[in-house]
Amino acid sequence: MTRITLAKDLEFSRIVHGHWRLADWNITSQELLTLTKQAVELGVTTFDHADIYGNYRCEKLFGDALALDSSLRGKIEIVTKCGIKLVSEKFPDRKLKTYDYSFGHIVASVDHSLENFRTDRIDLLLLHRPAPFFDPKEVAEAFLHLKNAGKVLNFGVSNFNPAQFEMLNRYTGAMLVTNQVEISPYCLEHFENGNIDYFVKEKLKPMAWSPLAGGRLINPRDEKGERLMRVLWEVARELQTETVDKVVYSWLLKHPAKIIPVVGTGRIERIRSASEALDLDMSMEQWYRIYNASTGNDLP
Repeated sequence: MTRITLAKDLEFSRIVHGHWRLADWNITSQELLTLTKQAVELGVTTFDHADIYGNYRCEKLFGDALALDSSLRGKIEIVTKCGIKLVSEKFPDRKLKTYDYSFGHIVASVDHSLENFRTDRIDLLLLHRPAPFFDPKEVAEAFLHLKNAGKVLNFGVSNFNPAQFEMLNRYTGAMLVTNQVEISPYCLEHFENGNIDYFVKEKLKPMAWSPLAGGRLINPRDEKGERLMRVLWEVARELQTETVDKVVYSWLLKHPAKIIPVVGTGRIERIRSASEALDLDMSMEQWYRIYNASTGNDLP
């Protein structure tokens, strides 16, 4: 599989394995280790997490699997996020969901993630969501502290708009290397709010969460989904491929923003299907047919 450079010292696999639903897969540590090794054999070496995934469980589940084979850590890249504080039985004193980007919380969250993963470093740390109460100077100080300590090698954000990205990047001295946002043929938000143009302008490679729109492109729930499904199957037949998920990934991969899909599945055949999308040769006309099916209109 081809790899993609996000920074001087950071390369990702072109497809990222997402672990948002890991706790729901109901697999053992050994089964997760096997799945991870199979993904690595396909060239999928980057794994996406967040402290809150699985109600704070998924990082530890992955760390338990990695502990079964210490050699695997040197073959993969770990991404995780921080900043959201959920009301949870793990934190009984919390009465309200909040966002916390204080120096103390960022550093403590990273230390907890390192303990969960049983590793000495995180390859990429993302701030999970923009916050209405946000001190970029304090965030920059936390990033520099973690970088100097060798605990986090690279930094980015998730769900930020261009203005929010630029604001933080100015304080961090241009340390931010990516922005993870929702992108799919169903969700065109970041084509419409200027983010995609900003990514191309700044040569930022965005990560795309929910590339299958939470299953709405596979099992449509509304007229828009039905409209997209019809066109996706038409293009699948034209490209002589048997699944529409492969067409969706090809649609994302073709874009010059160099979008990196995050594929959240516990099934190796789904990961393989995503990786095979790299071999599809989608035409620009096919790309626009899918885009137009999402908007419900031809281009002006």
